[in-house]
Amino acid sequence: MLEYASLLIFSALTLGVGLFMLFANALFGPKKPSAVKSAPFECGVDPIALPAGRLPIHFYVAAMLFVVFDVELVFLFPWGVLARELGWFGLVEMGFFLLIVVAGFAYAWKQGALEFK
Repeated sequence: MLEYASLLIFSALTLGVGLFMLFANALFGPKKPSAVKSAPFECGVDPIALPAGRLPIHFYVAAMLFVVFDVELVFLFPWGVLARELGWFGLVEMGFFLLIVVAGFAYAWKQGALEFK
């Protein structure tokens, strides 16, 4: 049971440090609210107001495509490290994988997902 004592102490210490960091700003931070600090920052629009109209989704689509292709292309790094060990089989498999990625990119391009009007 003595082996678990260090784990219990570590857990309590971790919880204590986490709670201290969570509430330290409320305890030690400056508390001088003013109209200037409550004003919108940079945009000049009231942050509570509803949007004036529909927002274009082109930026979101481009961001999602970036995430998808970035995650897919992360698989190139381990393959590059093991390329010699994988031999021709690894080269063919990576070629097939890249063919699928390029086909997806071409489809997104053809559908107009990368165009900003």
